[in-house]
Amino acid sequence: MTQTSPRLAPTELGAVFDAALAGHSQRLVRGDGVVLPLAVQRWHDDADGDDGWLLERCTGATLDLGCGPGRLVVALADRGVPALGVDVSVQAVERCLERGAAVLHRDAFERLPGEGRWDHVVLADGNIGIGGDPVALLRRCRALLAPGGTILLELEPGAGLWCGAAYLESAGDDALALLDTDGPWFPWAVLGPHAVDEVAVEAGLVVRERAEGTRSFVALTPA
Repeated sequence: MTQTSPRLAPTELGAVFDAALAGHSQRLVRGDGVVLPLAVQRWHDDADGDDGWLLERCTGATLDLGCGPGRLVVALADRGVPALGVDVSVQAVERCLERGAAVLHRDAFERLPGEGRWDHVVLADGNIGIGGDPVALLRRCRALLAPGGTILLELEPGAGLWCGAAYLESAGDDALALLDTDGPWFPWAVLGPHAVDEVAVEAGLVVRERAEGTRSFVALTPA
């Protein structure tokens, strides 16, 4: 596939991820050739112990950007924590509504309710990649926070910082593989523990807490 302009409208980007959320086996292919699997089953499942680090730190009103099918929003609501999901994917929004999760079909950079009043903003499941510029996205998240709020961010274990273009590719060997199922290029980014401190500083944030293991997380606050 030849890389073309990565800029997509929010609705177009939502359609790209609809295919994965609809159940197709897919993976994300970066412009540098690195292939990353998409944890589609985890997105659809209920929150589990691996999500505990995030859930335990959401003690007040929480905004989940790129919420997918809403497992974290549902889990927080079950705990009595006010939570709202935001996603550009129609499939994600429909699934959230089926599960009873509060959700908006909207881009993370569009006007959102409660700007400057959220206790926590969550970027899980690789969603630091949204827009292809982690500094810009974290600055956006910082603007959404109430004083004393935190950004709870999932990182790519063992990684540094990569920014560029990517596309979704069918990873199956069934009938889908006979079709041209590779999606259009779009801006994306990957951020890991080796670069998060520098990126946080550039966004006006500081790492206050971190956890590394099979999944890696940090809690960020305004500097």
